[in-house]
Amino acid sequence: MSKPPSTVPPSGRRPASFSVEPEERPRQAAAHARTPRSFDDHIDIIPDESDPFLSADVEGLDIPVAAPRRKRFSFIKLALGAFSILISLALSLWVDALIRDLFARSDWLGYGAIAVLAVGLLALAIAIGRELAGLYRLEAVQTIKDHAVKAASGNRMAEARTVVKGLERLVASRPETAKGRATLKAAEDDIIDAPHLIDLAERELLKPLDIQARALILNASKRVSVVTAVSPRAVVDLAYVLFEVVRLVRAMAELYGGRPGSFGMLRLLRDVVAHLAVTGSIAVGDGLAQQILGHGLASRLSARLGEGVINGLMTARIGIAAMDLCRPLPFKALKRPGIGDFIGDLTPNLTGSSKPSKS
Repeated sequence: MSKPPSTVPPSGRRPASFSVEPEERPRQAAAHARTPRSFDDHIDIIPDESDPFLSADVEGLDIPVAAPRRKRFSFIKLALGAFSILISLALSLWVDALIRDLFARSDWLGYGAIAVLAVGLLALAIAIGRELAGLYRLEAVQTIKDHAVKAASGNRMAEARTVVKGLERLVASRPETAKGRATLKAAEDDIIDAPHLIDLAERELLKPLDIQARALILNASKRVSVVTAVSPRAVVDLAYVLFEVVRLVRAMAELYGGRPGSFGMLRLLRDVVAHLAVTGSIAVGDGLAQQILGHGLASRLSARLGEGVINGLMTARIGIAAMDLCRPLPFKALKRPGIGDFIGDLTPNLTGSSKPSKS
Protein backbone atom coordinates (compact mmCIF):
# COMPACT_ATOMS: atom_id res chain seq x y z
CA MET A 1 0.00 0.00 0.00
CA SER A 2 1.43 3.35 -1.04
CA LYS A 3 1.83 6.36 1.33
CA PRO A 4 -0.01 9.65 0.67
CA PRO A 5 2.13 12.40 -0.71
CA SER A 6 3.73 14.63 1.92
CA THR A 7 2.45 18.22 2.35
CA VAL A 8 5.72 19.47 3.68
CA PRO A 9 7.47 21.67 1.14
CA PRO A 10 10.95 20.81 0.06
CA SER A 11 12.34 23.62 2.22
CA GLY A 12 11.15 21.81 5.33
CA ARG A 13 8.94 24.74 6.63
CA ARG A 14 5.21 24.45 7.06
CA PRO A 15 2.84 27.25 5.82
CA ALA A 16 1.95 29.83 8.44
CA SER A 17 -0.15 33.06 8.63
CA PHE A 18 1.31 36.46 9.37
CA SER A 19 -0.52 39.66 10.46
CA VAL A 20 0.51 42.74 8.44
CA GLU A 21 0.29 46.03 10.35
CA PRO A 22 -0.79 49.11 8.33
CA GLU A 23 1.93 51.54 7.49
CA GLU A 24 1.97 54.78 9.51
CA ARG A 25 0.99 57.84 7.45
CA PRO A 26 3.41 60.73 7.22
CA ARG A 27 3.05 63.45 9.77
CA GLN A 28 2.27 66.05 7.17
CA ALA A 29 -0.70 64.06 5.82
CA ALA A 30 -1.96 63.47 9.34
CA ALA A 31 -1.78 67.17 10.08
CA HIS A 32 -4.10 67.98 7.17
CA ALA A 33 -6.51 65.19 7.97
CA ARG A 34 -9.94 66.34 9.22
CA THR A 35 -13.29 64.79 9.79
CA PRO A 36 -16.00 65.44 7.17
CA ARG A 37 -18.54 68.12 8.13
CA SER A 38 -21.38 70.07 6.57
CA PHE A 39 -21.05 73.71 5.47
CA ASP A 40 -24.75 74.43 4.98
CA ASP A 41 -24.83 76.78 7.98
CA HIS A 42 -21.72 78.71 6.98
CA ILE A 43 -22.06 79.42 3.24
CA ASP A 44 -24.65 81.81 1.78
CA ILE A 45 -25.27 81.54 -1.94
CA ILE A 46 -26.12 84.97 -3.42
CA PRO A 47 -28.29 85.01 -6.56
CA ASP A 48 -26.78 86.62 -9.63
CA GLU A 49 -29.43 89.35 -9.75
CA SER A 50 -28.54 90.37 -6.18
CA ASP A 51 -24.78 90.36 -6.71
CA PRO A 52 -23.57 93.98 -6.95
CA PHE A 53 -20.59 92.89 -9.04
CA LEU A 54 -22.74 91.09 -11.63
CA SER A 55 -25.80 93.34 -11.77
CA ALA A 56 -25.54 96.74 -13.45
CA ASP A 57 -28.96 98.11 -12.57
CA VAL A 58 -29.02 101.85 -12.96
CA GLU A 59 -31.90 102.11 -10.52
CA GLY A 60 -29.33 101.89 -7.74
CA LEU A 61 -27.79 105.19 -8.78
CA ASP A 62 -30.24 107.26 -6.75
CA ILE A 63 -28.93 110.05 -4.61
CA PRO A 64 -29.79 110.12 -0.89
CA VAL A 65 -32.80 112.09 0.26
CA ALA A 66 -31.99 115.79 0.53
CA ALA A 67 -32.71 117.63 3.76
CA PRO A 68 -32.32 121.33 4.62
CA ARG A 69 -29.18 122.32 6.46
CA ARG A 70 -29.55 122.99 10.15
CA LYS A 71 -29.22 126.58 11.27
CA ARG A 72 -26.19 127.30 13.39
CA PHE A 73 -24.31 130.30 14.71
CA SER A 74 -21.90 131.89 12.24
CA PHE A 75 -19.42 134.69 12.86
CA ILE A 76 -19.72 135.67 9.18
CA LYS A 77 -23.43 136.33 9.65
CA LEU A 78 -22.71 138.28 12.84
CA ALA A 79 -20.14 140.45 11.04
CA LEU A 80 -22.49 141.06 8.10
CA GLY A 81 -25.27 142.05 10.49
CA ALA A 82 -23.03 144.50 12.35
CA PHE A 83 -21.76 146.14 9.16
CA SER A 84 -25.30 146.31 7.78
CA ILE A 85 -26.45 148.25 10.84
CA LEU A 86 -23.48 150.59 10.50
CA ILE A 87 -24.18 151.23 6.81
CA SER A 88 -27.86 151.82 7.57
CA LEU A 89 -26.97 154.46 10.18
CA ALA A 90 -24.63 156.14 7.70
CA LEU A 91 -27.34 156.24 5.03
CA SER A 92 -29.85 157.61 7.53
CA LEU A 93 -27.51 160.48 8.45
CA TRP A 94 -26.84 161.18 4.77
CA VAL A 95 -30.58 161.28 3.95
CA ASP A 96 -31.25 163.55 6.94
CA ALA A 97 -28.53 165.95 5.87
CA LEU A 98 -29.82 165.89 2.26
CA ILE A 99 -33.39 166.71 3.27
CA ARG A 100 -32.21 169.53 5.54
CA ASP A 101 -30.19 171.02 2.69
CA LEU A 102 -33.17 170.79 0.34
CA PHE A 103 -35.39 172.55 2.89
CA ALA A 104 -32.75 175.23 3.20
CA ARG A 105 -32.94 175.85 -0.56
CA SER A 106 -36.71 175.58 -0.95
CA ASP A 107 -39.63 174.12 0.97
CA TRP A 108 -41.11 172.27 -2.03
CA LEU A 109 -37.76 170.49 -2.61
CA GLY A 110 -37.74 169.32 1.01
CA TYR A 111 -41.33 168.05 0.87
CA GLY A 112 -40.67 166.37 -2.45
CA ALA A 113 -37.65 164.57 -0.96
CA ILE A 114 -39.79 163.43 1.99
CA ALA A 115 -42.45 162.06 -0.39
CA VAL A 116 -39.82 160.18 -2.41
CA LEU A 117 -38.33 158.79 0.80
CA ALA A 118 -41.78 157.64 1.97
CA VAL A 119 -42.43 155.85 -1.34
CA GLY A 120 -39.03 154.18 -1.18
CA LEU A 121 -39.52 153.04 2.41
CA LEU A 122 -43.01 151.70 1.61
CA ALA A 123 -41.67 149.72 -1.37
CA LEU A 124 -38.81 148.40 0.73
CA ALA A 125 -41.22 147.32 3.48
CA ILE A 126 -43.39 145.47 0.93
CA ALA A 127 -40.33 143.74 -0.57
CA ILE A 128 -39.11 142.71 2.90
CA GLY A 129 -42.59 141.46 3.77
CA ARG A 130 -42.68 139.33 0.63
CA GLU A 131 -39.27 137.88 1.39
CA LEU A 132 -40.29 137.07 4.94
CA ALA A 133 -43.51 135.48 3.67
CA GLY A 134 -41.48 133.34 1.25
CA LEU A 135 -39.16 132.22 4.03
CA TYR A 136 -42.19 131.48 6.21
CA ARG A 137 -43.70 129.30 3.49
CA LEU A 138 -40.46 127.34 3.20
CA GLU A 139 -40.43 126.89 6.97
CA ALA A 140 -44.06 125.77 6.86
CA VAL A 141 -43.19 123.06 4.32
CA GLN A 142 -40.38 121.76 6.52
CA THR A 143 -42.57 121.95 9.62
CA ILE A 144 -45.30 119.86 7.97
CA LYS A 145 -42.70 117.29 6.92
CA ASP A 146 -41.22 117.03 10.42
CA HIS A 147 -44.63 116.77 12.11
CA ALA A 148 -45.73 114.12 9.59
CA VAL A 149 -42.74 111.94 10.43
CA LYS A 150 -43.37 112.28 14.16
CA ALA A 151 -47.12 111.63 13.84
CA ALA A 152 -46.60 108.53 11.68
CA SER A 153 -43.89 107.06 13.88
CA GLY A 154 -45.79 107.66 17.13
CA ASN A 155 -49.30 106.95 15.74
CA ARG A 156 -50.56 110.33 16.95
CA MET A 157 -53.92 110.79 15.29
CA ALA A 158 -54.53 114.36 16.45
CA GLU A 159 -51.17 115.51 15.14
CA ALA A 160 -51.77 113.61 11.88
CA ARG A 161 -55.06 115.47 11.35
CA THR A 162 -53.25 118.77 11.95
CA VAL A 163 -50.62 117.78 9.39
CA VAL A 164 -53.28 116.94 6.80
CA LYS A 165 -55.09 120.24 7.41
CA GLY A 166 -51.84 122.15 6.99
CA LEU A 167 -51.08 120.23 3.81
CA GLU A 168 -54.52 121.02 2.40
CA ARG A 169 -54.02 124.73 3.08
CA LEU A 170 -50.60 124.60 1.46
CA VAL A 171 -51.82 123.07 -1.81
CA ALA A 172 -55.29 124.64 -1.86
CA SER A 173 -54.28 126.94 -4.71
CA ARG A 174 -53.50 123.99 -6.99
CA PRO A 175 -56.59 122.87 -8.96
CA GLU A 176 -55.08 119.40 -9.41
CA THR A 177 -55.62 118.68 -5.72
CA ALA A 178 -59.38 119.43 -5.67
CA LYS A 179 -60.36 115.78 -6.14
CA GLY A 180 -57.90 114.66 -3.48
CA ARG A 181 -59.18 117.20 -0.99
CA ALA A 182 -62.73 115.99 -1.58
CA THR A 183 -61.64 112.38 -1.05
CA LEU A 184 -59.93 113.27 2.23
CA LYS A 185 -63.02 115.17 3.36
CA ALA A 186 -65.23 112.15 2.66
CA ALA A 187 -62.88 109.72 4.46
CA GLU A 188 -62.12 112.03 7.37
CA ASP A 189 -64.10 110.00 9.94
CA ASP A 190 -63.32 106.55 8.51
CA ILE A 191 -59.57 106.44 9.20
CA ILE A 192 -58.44 106.01 12.78
CA ASP A 193 -54.77 105.21 12.14
CA ALA A 194 -52.31 108.10 11.82
CA PRO A 195 -49.88 106.49 9.31
CA HIS A 196 -52.78 105.47 7.04
CA LEU A 197 -54.21 108.99 7.10
CA ILE A 198 -50.86 110.53 6.16
CA ASP A 199 -50.34 107.93 3.41
CA LEU A 200 -53.80 108.68 2.01
CA ALA A 201 -53.05 112.42 2.04
CA GLU A 202 -49.77 111.77 0.23
CA ARG A 203 -51.46 109.70 -2.49
CA GLU A 204 -54.45 111.99 -3.00
CA LEU A 205 -52.81 115.41 -2.68
CA LEU A 206 -49.21 114.94 -3.79
CA LYS A 207 -49.47 112.31 -6.53
CA PRO A 208 -50.69 114.78 -9.23
CA LEU A 209 -48.04 117.26 -8.12
CA ASP A 210 -45.36 114.56 -8.24
CA ILE A 211 -46.31 113.82 -11.86
CA GLN A 212 -45.86 117.48 -12.74
CA ALA A 213 -42.59 117.62 -10.79
CA ARG A 214 -41.24 114.69 -12.78
CA ALA A 215 -42.30 116.45 -16.00
CA LEU A 216 -40.46 119.60 -14.90
CA ILE A 217 -37.29 117.61 -14.20
CA LEU A 218 -37.51 115.70 -17.47
CA ASN A 219 -38.12 118.79 -19.62
CA ALA A 220 -35.28 120.71 -17.98
CA SER A 221 -32.95 117.72 -18.43
CA LYS A 222 -33.87 117.41 -22.10
CA ARG A 223 -33.26 121.10 -22.74
CA VAL A 224 -29.89 120.98 -21.00
CA SER A 225 -28.95 117.83 -22.90
CA VAL A 226 -29.78 119.34 -26.30
CA VAL A 227 -28.31 122.80 -25.70
CA THR A 228 -25.04 121.56 -24.22
CA ALA A 229 -24.68 119.04 -27.05
CA VAL A 230 -24.86 121.70 -29.77
CA SER A 231 -23.33 124.75 -28.04
CA PRO A 232 -19.84 125.63 -29.25
CA ARG A 233 -18.46 127.05 -25.97
CA ALA A 234 -18.15 125.67 -22.45
CA VAL A 235 -19.11 129.09 -21.05
CA VAL A 236 -22.44 128.85 -22.85
CA ASP A 237 -22.96 125.37 -21.38
CA LEU A 238 -22.30 126.60 -17.85
CA ALA A 239 -24.50 129.68 -18.18
CA TYR A 240 -27.42 127.72 -19.59
CA VAL A 241 -27.15 124.98 -16.99
CA LEU A 242 -27.21 127.57 -14.19
CA PHE A 243 -30.22 129.26 -15.80
CA GLU A 244 -32.13 125.96 -16.05
CA VAL A 245 -31.20 124.92 -12.51
CA VAL A 246 -32.46 128.18 -10.99
CA ARG A 247 -35.65 128.00 -13.00
CA LEU A 248 -36.18 124.34 -12.10
CA VAL A 249 -35.70 124.92 -8.36
CA ARG A 250 -38.07 127.90 -8.38
CA ALA A 251 -40.71 125.98 -10.34
CA MET A 252 -40.40 123.03 -7.95
CA ALA A 253 -40.90 125.27 -4.91
CA GLU A 254 -43.92 127.00 -6.45
CA LEU A 255 -45.43 123.65 -7.45
CA TYR A 256 -45.48 122.38 -3.85
CA GLY A 257 -46.71 125.66 -2.37
CA GLY A 258 -43.39 127.15 -1.27
CA ARG A 259 -43.26 130.23 -3.56
CA PRO A 260 -39.95 131.57 -2.22
CA GLY A 261 -38.62 135.06 -2.72
CA SER A 262 -35.11 136.03 -3.70
CA PHE A 263 -33.58 135.14 -0.33
CA GLY A 264 -35.62 131.96 -0.19
CA MET A 265 -34.29 130.98 -3.61
CA LEU A 266 -30.73 131.57 -2.45
CA ARG A 267 -31.41 129.39 0.57
CA LEU A 268 -32.87 126.58 -1.57
CA LEU A 269 -29.97 126.73 -4.02
CA ARG A 270 -27.52 126.65 -1.13
CA ASP A 271 -29.21 123.56 0.34
CA VAL A 272 -29.25 121.79 -3.04
CA VAL A 273 -25.59 122.53 -3.75
CA ALA A 274 -24.60 121.56 -0.21
CA HIS A 275 -26.48 118.28 -0.52
CA LEU A 276 -24.84 117.43 -3.84
CA ALA A 277 -21.40 118.33 -2.51
CA VAL A 278 -21.80 116.29 0.69
CA THR A 279 -23.16 113.19 -1.03
CA GLY A 280 -20.59 113.35 -3.82
CA SER A 281 -23.23 113.41 -6.55
CA ILE A 282 -21.21 115.86 -8.63
CA ALA A 283 -18.03 113.82 -8.36
CA VAL A 284 -19.62 110.62 -9.60
CA GLY A 285 -20.42 112.09 -12.99
CA ASP A 286 -17.52 110.30 -14.67
CA GLY A 287 -18.47 106.96 -13.12
CA LEU A 288 -22.05 107.46 -14.23
CA ALA A 289 -20.89 108.18 -17.75
CA GLN A 290 -18.77 105.04 -17.85
CA GLN A 291 -21.55 102.84 -16.49
CA ILE A 292 -24.26 104.19 -18.78
CA LEU A 293 -22.30 104.94 -21.91
CA GLY A 294 -19.98 101.99 -21.61
CA HIS A 295 -22.66 99.33 -22.18
CA GLY A 296 -22.80 99.45 -25.95
CA LEU A 297 -23.57 103.15 -26.30
CA ALA A 298 -20.07 104.52 -26.58
CA SER A 299 -19.82 103.30 -30.16
CA ARG A 300 -23.05 105.09 -31.06
CA LEU A 301 -22.50 108.41 -29.33
CA SER A 302 -20.33 111.29 -30.35
CA ALA A 303 -18.34 113.12 -27.70
CA ARG A 304 -20.63 116.15 -27.68
CA LEU A 305 -23.80 114.08 -27.54
CA GLY A 306 -22.39 112.04 -24.67
CA GLU A 307 -21.61 115.23 -22.75
CA GLY A 308 -25.15 116.45 -23.37
CA VAL A 309 -26.65 113.25 -21.98
CA ILE A 310 -24.48 113.42 -18.85
CA ASN A 311 -25.34 117.10 -18.30
CA GLY A 312 -29.01 116.20 -18.62
CA LEU A 313 -28.66 113.44 -16.03
CA MET A 314 -26.86 115.79 -13.65
CA THR A 315 -29.72 118.27 -14.08
CA ALA A 316 -32.09 115.45 -13.19
CA ARG A 317 -30.05 114.82 -10.02
CA ILE A 318 -30.41 118.45 -9.02
CA GLY A 319 -34.14 118.32 -9.74
CA ILE A 320 -34.58 115.24 -7.54
CA ALA A 321 -32.73 116.96 -4.70
CA ALA A 322 -34.93 120.06 -5.11
CA MET A 323 -37.99 117.81 -5.08
CA ASP A 324 -36.87 116.32 -1.77
CA LEU A 325 -36.43 119.78 -0.26
CA CYS A 326 -39.67 121.33 -1.55
CA ARG A 327 -42.05 118.38 -1.08
CA PRO A 328 -44.13 118.83 2.11
CA LEU A 329 -44.21 115.08 2.89
CA PRO A 330 -41.41 112.50 2.67
CA PHE A 331 -41.78 109.70 0.15
CA LYS A 332 -43.50 106.77 1.82
CA ALA A 333 -46.75 105.75 0.11
CA LEU A 334 -45.41 106.79 -3.30
CA LYS A 335 -42.18 105.79 -5.01
CA ARG A 336 -39.41 108.37 -5.01
CA PRO A 337 -38.12 109.02 -8.55
CA GLY A 338 -34.55 108.00 -9.23
CA ILE A 339 -31.97 108.88 -11.82
CA GLY A 340 -32.72 105.60 -13.61
CA ASP A 341 -36.25 106.83 -14.36
CA PHE A 342 -34.86 109.52 -16.68
CA ILE A 343 -32.19 107.57 -18.57
CA GLY A 344 -34.65 105.91 -20.94
CA ASP A 345 -36.34 109.26 -21.66
CA LEU A 346 -33.09 111.10 -22.34
CA THR A 347 -31.70 108.34 -24.59
CA PRO A 348 -34.77 106.60 -26.12
CA ASN A 349 -33.22 105.99 -29.52
CA LEU A 350 -29.81 104.98 -28.22
CA THR A 351 -30.77 102.27 -25.78
CA GLY A 352 -33.11 100.65 -28.27
CA SER A 353 -36.23 101.10 -26.14
CA SER A 354 -37.93 103.91 -24.32
CA LYS A 355 -38.90 103.33 -20.71
CA PRO A 356 -42.46 104.26 -19.87
CA SER A 357 -42.96 107.24 -17.67
CA LYS A 358 -43.50 106.41 -14.02
CA SER A 359 -45.96 108.38 -12.04
